[in-house]
Amino acid sequence: MGDTQDWTAAPGAAERARSVLATAWSCAVTADGVREEYVGAHTVTEDGAVRLTVPDDSGLIAATLCAPRQEPSALLEFADVAPVPVRNRVRARLWLSGWFAPSEGTLLLRPTRVVLRQSSGPVVVDLDEFTAARPDPLAGAESRLLTHLADAHPDAVERLTRLVRPESLHAATRVAPLAVDRHGLTLRIERTRAHGDVRLPFHAPADDVSQLTERMHVLLAQAAATCPRALQRQRADGDG
Repeated sequence: MGDTQDWTAAPGAAERARSVLATAWSCAVTADGVREEYVGAHTVTEDGAVRLTVPDDSGLIAATLCAPRQEPSALLEFADVAPVPVRNRVRARLWLSGWFAPSEGTLLLRPTRVVLRQSSGPVVVDLDEFTAARPDPLAGAESRLLTHLADAHPDAVERLTRLVRPESLHAATRVAPLAVDRHGLTLRIERTRAHGDVRLPFHAPADDVSQLTERMHVLLAQAAATCPRALQRQRADGDG
């Protein structure tokens, strides 16, 4: 069962892709028939190129040196995993295809095609937009923020369900924070055999953690002015 809440302002595909790229800790690389997986081995340049540090005996090195023009075609795959344990934790996947070239003792890939897949489906990201985009300003802190919200403030998460339409909470067994960006907070609503996501928009974009704190206080104040507790009501109905 999908969400029934209207979706509001959210990061565009290019910004979302750059956020995934900036925060992913691992990647899978396929080049000239060689597939390898790396953890903590890549960095990202300002224009979105990926610099990969590999061991000297890596098959990718041989593929780079032996390929025509020393530029083998390559595919890099990144996964965006929700920091809070939920069903289907992979929120998005990002694929960058292009050519590797040796650069300063590393392999540098400048993307020629960028594909972002989210729950809504895959989209080909415009290369100029991808190059010009920057990660969401909260991307680097998102994991810490969501984990803290889920672990230390479950009461606040439940209070926020007052802002969710009752039909979206039907048969809900658990609600957890799934994602946060400068435009809003996304909640994952889990049911026995399905799940859906709802988005709670901020009244204005949050460009840093201090602004996010204020935006969250506004949401909680809005929730406090709304009753009854929607999730508690749904649970009570289910027990009856």
